Amino acid sequence: MNVGITALATHLPAKRLSNDDLSKIMDTSDEWIYSRTGIKQRFVAAEHEYTSTLAIQTVAKLDPEALKDVDLVIVATATPDAYFPSVAALVQDHFKLKAAAFDLSAACAGWVYALNVGVSQIQSGISRKALVIGAETLSKITNWEDRTTAVLFGDGAGAAILEEVPEPYGFKSFAWGTDGSGGKHLHAGATSRVLPSGDPMQVHIVQNGREVFKFATRVIPEAIQVAVEKAGLRVEDLDRIVPHQANARIIESAADRLGLDINKFVISLHEHANNSSATIPLALEYGVREGLVHKGDTIALAGFGGGLTWASGVLVWGH
Repeated sequence: MNVGITALATHLPAKRLSNDDLSKIMDTSDEWIYSRTGIKQRFVAAEHEYTSTLAIQTVAKLDPEALKDVDLVIVATATPDAYFPSVAALVQDHFKLKAAAFDLSAACAGWVYALNVGVSQIQSGISRKALVIGAETLSKITNWEDRTTAVLFGDGAGAAILEEVPEPYGFKSFAWGTDGSGGKHLHAGATSRVLPSGDPMQVHIVQNGREVFKFATRVIPEAIQVAVEKAGLRVEDLDRIVPHQANARIIESAADRLGLDINKFVISLHEHANNSSATIPLALEYGVREGLVHKGDTIALAGFGGGLTWASGVLVWGH
């Protein structure tokens, strides 16, 4: 059975923070941020907006017909409204879907993890149609006095419908993995179980940029290569790569290691920064909107994040 994406929508909060805006509240500048990250702006949820708010607003942009017969809701998020109920349960209730619903936590690799689970559930016959969401309000766990992390993150959401599609469309393979020994390099809300001995609990995002960069530049090309080989393809067969939008330098390094033209990569982080699990759907929708992704294109999705986690998938776009 071929399972693919038949509908896609995204949402960003109304409040926009440019690099110049950040320069007014911390020691930074547009040139400093853009030259190191490729980011020009990010969007931040209002005080009364939560991850479920963004998720619901995203799903509301889908054609109501697309929600018919959805029997599974998966929300990838690192910033849920509560320990429980899940964001997925709140989405299920809002749209009155007759569906099982749960959250999935794999940080910035979360949406590809969730796609893998959704596709597997449909192919197994357990589910028929899945709503897979990546949604984050990272601004609520960002230390706005730390310029090394505050400039990187933004809020947003993306949602896709998964269901059976005809040949040649749909997902051809997935690859994923975790290296828990690297959890100390990227964390938020961590207790002494995760942190080095004696360090106080950290509510905000804490990142060892050097270690995360080393991890990302190694694992992204490897993950893409594994998924491509599992699909019976070569890297050269890819029409587009939609990577996690963490840093332009990481994407450039992945292109170099794979021996691919950087123009094959969809890059949208200048518009919305790093939105963790929401970044890949935002980048994919950007690619479709800007005419970079076409029906019949063979695409690789690739994400990495806290855990440390990584995931990739290969699909033929369209249905």
